Amino acid sequence: MRPDSPRPRRGAPRRIRRALDAVRRRPRTPRPFATPSLLSLLRLIREDLQAVLDRDPSCSGRLEALLHAGWQGLALHRLAHRQYTRGRRLRAAALTRSARVLTGMEIHAGARIGRRAFIDHGFGVVIGETAVVGDDVTLYHGVTLGSRGWVRDSDGARRRHPVLGDRVLIGTGASVLGPVTVSDGCRIPAHALVLHDLPTTAAPRRPTHGTDGPPRSAGSPPHP
Repeated sequence: MRPDSPRPRRGAPRRIRRALDAVRRRPRTPRPFATPSLLSLLRLIREDLQAVLDRDPSCSGRLEALLHAGWQGLALHRLAHRQYTRGRRLRAAALTRSARVLTGMEIHAGARIGRRAFIDHGFGVVIGETAVVGDDVTLYHGVTLGSRGWVRDSDGARRRHPVLGDRVLIGTGASVLGPVTVSDGCRIPAHALVLHDLPTTAAPRRPTHGTDGPPRSAGSPPHP
């Protein structure tokens, strides 16, 4: 070693190891929702595609199901939700905007949607950020799962949107607003407005127009 060359610092490797150990022991900040793995995400998207084949009688095969607007919107939402749970809000918003342009559906990336969801036609469907949708749920076009307004929902710590149980069916143009809970198996008729919790045995009544007769509950046969 040359006499004028700098001498190595003896304690440097030990300090580096201590710093790395401190980083490893540092507790991680928990995420608000569990982030699905890529494999489970692809499984969810494949199950949604199978739901189109099972519930849409006009769909002739898998290739046609790939062009189904509801499935495309759900697939993009699941990708956006993955980014949202990882804290990548800008990427999630870009995917949500793409889904809106492509399908006419607006599902906030924070909304949690269960397995085998089916959205028929899809156009005009709006689902808010804190909404939770169970498994095997069917939504028709024009359905809104929204809040009761920014004045009422100004407290960000509260749940602002509905929670749907499993096997819920919501007809065309129906709106479920606020932090209400819709129990498993409920059937909400077209153009209904839901502002309160629905137990399993309850169903809202359809609004009437003109002289079409009395309102009917969900699941009852249509008027002649």
